[in-house]
Amino acid sequence: MATLDKITKALQRIPYAQTLGVKPIIIGKEFTLVMPYVESNIGNPVLPALHGGAISGLMEIAAIAQLFLSTDGQGLPKPIGINVDYLRKGNPKDTYARALIFKQGSRVANVRVQAWQGDYDKPIAAMHGHYLTAKAE
Repeated sequence: MATLDKITKALQRIPYAQTLGVKPIIIGKEFTLVMPYVESNIGNPVLPALHGGAISGLMEIAAIAQLFLSTDGQGLPKPIGINVDYLRKGNPKDTYARALIFKQGSRVANVRVQAWQGDYDKPIAAMHGHYLTAKAE
């Protein structure tokens, strides 16, 4: 699929996406990112639980990728401000994230992202971010 190829190439330009091992997939008709479980993403080995930075990184990358697609690959957007709500423990298994663009202006976009494991309706974290879009460059 052309969209996945384009996004895969864009993700290669984001070093943290490579560190996390993030991969683009299509679930139904929805663009989604998956962060396959790897032991290095564990933040608390006693529980065990995923590191909050890995979860928020996945969500930030999902927002960037969704905006990249919405601008037809005109460039990677830059974060202005991000808020993350951690809702549940991230278990040691694959984690998914999906972004929704709420408002995209000529310079700034408002994006919300949800991360989950197993059940989309039971998110482990949510993010709200503002991004400087590629159109503004």
